[in-house]
Amino acid sequence: MLKEIIIAVQSYFKAHQFIKTNRLWKWILIPGIVYAVLFVVSMYFFGKSASYVIEFLSVKIGLKAWVDNSHSRVLGFFFALGGIMVWLILLLMYFSWFKYIWLIIGSPIFGFLSEKTESMIEGKEHPVTFSGLWTGIKRGVALAFRNLLWQTVYSVALLIVSFVPVVGWISPLAALLTECYYYGFSMLDYSCERQKLTPHQSMEFISRHKGLSIGNGLVFYAMHGLPVVGWVLAPTYAVIAATLSLYKLREEPA
Repeated sequence: MLKEIIIAVQSYFKAHQFIKTNRLWKWILIPGIVYAVLFVVSMYFFGKSASYVIEFLSVKIGLKAWVDNSHSRVLGFFFALGGIMVWLILLLMYFSWFKYIWLIIGSPIFGFLSEKTESMIEGKEHPVTFSGLWTGIKRGVALAFRNLLWQTVYSVALLIVSFVPVVGWISPLAALLTECYYYGFSMLDYSCERQKLTPHQSMEFISRHKGLSIGNGLVFYAMHGLPVVGWVLAPTYAVIAATLSLYKLREEPA
């Protein structure tokens, strides 16, 4: 799996060179700017709501009052650390919901970019038809809803675990890896569809190559640490990098 993660990470650097060489900036910047605006708006509402949710949960279950009455610095420390863990889980959960909305909205451009990338690599022109594009959009939307359901189940479970001292400290890392896997999954599926894999076959294939999806998602989220520029480039770089990583995998000797 480590080898596949490395391939996925390297594919982002190859994606940058690929975009420059083939002058794809108009397909990168326009959807990227839309994504960045939506990202800023969504994070604003998250900032408004997350603290309220944590405060509500603490007061509702009586945990905050119990810690205050104990006058214990150790309990106070664990309570504060638990609050951070819960905040991180909520952040990832909130962002995952936003991500799936974006995946549904951006499905046409993602499918187009993935197909265009592969056609340029192979030197072949794959004609884009309305029926083919519509089929891809429906598949992308269905996959997004399916992944949203499962990821929400995992996120709620990890949110509950995050209240457990010590054990709950690993929950943000588990949530991050889950988030990365499902985002990379969506990016890779565009290429799987062109290989005539059914949704079920695509799920089986990607589950055997988790490193590619996790690596793709890791770099995608890391790019958000670069304000504005990273937000604009991250979504479309991800789909091109995913296409390049699968092409690289097919070139590897069995």
